[in-house]
Parts: sequence; C-alpha cells; structure tokens
Amino acid sequence: MLKQFQVTPISDALDSQIQHKIDTKTKPLGSLGGLEALAYQVARIQNTLVPEMKRAHMLVFAADHGAVEKGMSAFPQEVTPQMVGNFLAGGAAVSVFCRQHNVPLKVIDVGVKVDMPDHPLLAQRKVAYGSQDFTEHAALTLEEVNTALGVGADEVSNVVSQGTDLLMFGEMGIGNTGVSSCMLSAISGQRAEETTGRGTGLDDEGVSQKSAILTQALNRASTSLNKPIGEWAPWEVATQVGGLEILAMSGAMLRSAELQKPFVVDGFICTVALLFAKQMQAHVVDYAIFAHQSGEQAHRKLLNEFDARPILKLDLRLGEGSGAILAYPIIQSAVAFFNDMASFESAGVSNAT
Repeated sequence: MLKQFQVTPISDALDSQIQHKIDTKTKPLGSLGGLEALAYQVARIQNTLVPEMKRAHMLVFAADHGAVEKGMSAFPQEVTPQMVGNFLAGGAAVSVFCRQHNVPLKVIDVGVKVDMPDHPLLAQRKVAYGSQDFTEHAALTLEEVNTALGVGADEVSNVVSQGTDLLMFGEMGIGNTGVSSCMLSAISGQRAEETTGRGTGLDDEGVSQKSAILTQALNRASTSLNKPIGEWAPWEVATQVGGLEILAMSGAMLRSAELQKPFVVDGFICTVALLFAKQMQAHVVDYAIFAHQSGEQAHRKLLNEFDARPILKLDLRLGEGSGAILAYPIIQSAVAFFNDMASFESAGVSNAT
C-alpha cells in the first residue's frame, strides 16, 4: 500500500467575497486577466480576504535513473552529481533566480548514484543509489516508493514550520524527462511515441531511440503486471517505471495540500509528478499553481487535461524549478493588487454603470 495522505477540499465559504473584492478594485471588470485568477486561487487556498505571499521556498529533488545507460539522454549520468554541485555553488539557473528573488533554495539528494559531500544547502535523504533499469526490472521497490514520498512530505513539513507561504519544486536527474514520459504513458494509456520529447536536446534520431527504450519498459511492465498501460494502479506505476525525485515531488505536493499551502508546478516533469499525486488524492490539484508551458511536446496536452492556465510561455525546457521561480514575482503581484489596490468606494472613483 502507498503512503496515505489526506487532502481537504478547499472551502468555498469566502468565494463570493473574494470575487467581490477583485471586481470592485479601481479597474474595468476582468482587466487584470490571469492575475485575478491567481489572486482568487491564493485567497481561496488561504481561506482569507487578506492573503500573504511573503515567504517562498524552493525544494529541488535529485536522483539518477538506471535506464540512462541504455542511451535515453543526451547527457551522461555523471552530470547529475555535477549539477547538484552547481546548484550548491550557486551557479545553476534556479540558483541565480532564487538569489535574485531572495528565495531560499534547498537541494534534496533522494537518489543520486554517488554520495554527495555535505553542504549547508543539501539534505542527505538518499533512498537508493538511483532506480533500476526499468527496461529489464521494476524501477523501484514499494518500500523505496513510500520512502521517497515520505522524504518529499518531510521536507515540506520542515519549511512550512518556518513560516513558508508558498512551495516551489524542482528536480535534477539525467534521464528524468524520459522517466516522466514513461510514467505519463503508464497512467494515461498513451503510447511512448506520444509522450516522448527532446528532453535536454535530443535530435530526431535520439527521440526515436528514447521512445523505443520507453516502449520496451512499458511492454516489460505490462507483461509482468498482465495489464495494459492506462490500467495500472498508482503503486504499480511507481514501482514499475517511477523515479525517486519525481515521487518525492509528488509527496511534497501532497503534503503541501494537506497543510493547505499553495505550491507552484514547474514544467513537464513536475506536472507528471502532480498527475501521479492526483491518482492518490484528486484534490491536490486545487492547491497547484501552474508556472509555465514548456517546450516538451506532451506538456501542452497534459496542461489541458488539468484545465490549467500557466502563467508563462517561454519555451523553457530546463527543469530545475526554473519556471517556478520565474513565475514567483507574478504570483506576488497578484496578491499585492488583491490586498493593496484601492476599491472604487475607498478611492472615491465612480464605477461603471
């Protein structure tokens, strides 16, 4: 059995008051567009007419994947620990953007293939030294899956106890775009050809090879389970084709929702983590703010399944939580106008009739 989470549906008690506050600001009705939807969502999640957005925290989960050795990434596996080191040194894109916006960054080693040296910004939470090659074996044991979910949940509990208003999640793991595509296929029933993208920059031949590897993994697992893709239970998806950092993000999202805290969904990999979390607790999606639409071919379709309106469309495909942190000041602006912008009545401005 998978680790259990209890996500409470968001209360609708203040819905009409929240909407009234938005509609009576000194502006034409609906003229702030997506900012109004963001303000409405944050106020509903926090269940208040004076929401706060003062403290955010970025959690980046890192792990390796056994099937990378089959050639499903443009980069070798040793890049995972190298990039973790780059995060910790402040040189990665997400590091730069977090520093720009004064957002604390923490990296969680949930499954990097090698041991990482201690660092103040690194949490040593290794579940395993990467997943197994899912073309040949189940990727993870059920115990590893539950431990990864628990790691994500624990890390969220830790930062929320420090007064965090908003959670942002990122990931690092060479091959994890392929693992995410495989998980998406397993959940949705789409063939690997439909869910496979360029990841870190594969050419057409590389995408074809990656798709073939994922098809092999899906066929192996379907035979083992005696079930076609699209009909697997969540624990079967996780054990057969899951990734430790993706599952840790799912656990982090579920815990954020349990604590009634909004969280920002980054790109394709993070959205797949949300899709998996939704299989466990449907209402987790109510707490999700979608940062951007990435350059991965399957991401737009997946966002449509969530009926999501992502804040940005910059053709990002970096991961790391880079899109989430770029969206953060816009989320802050949505809360700022909701709290501080004058109403027609307070400003003595005549409203439209």
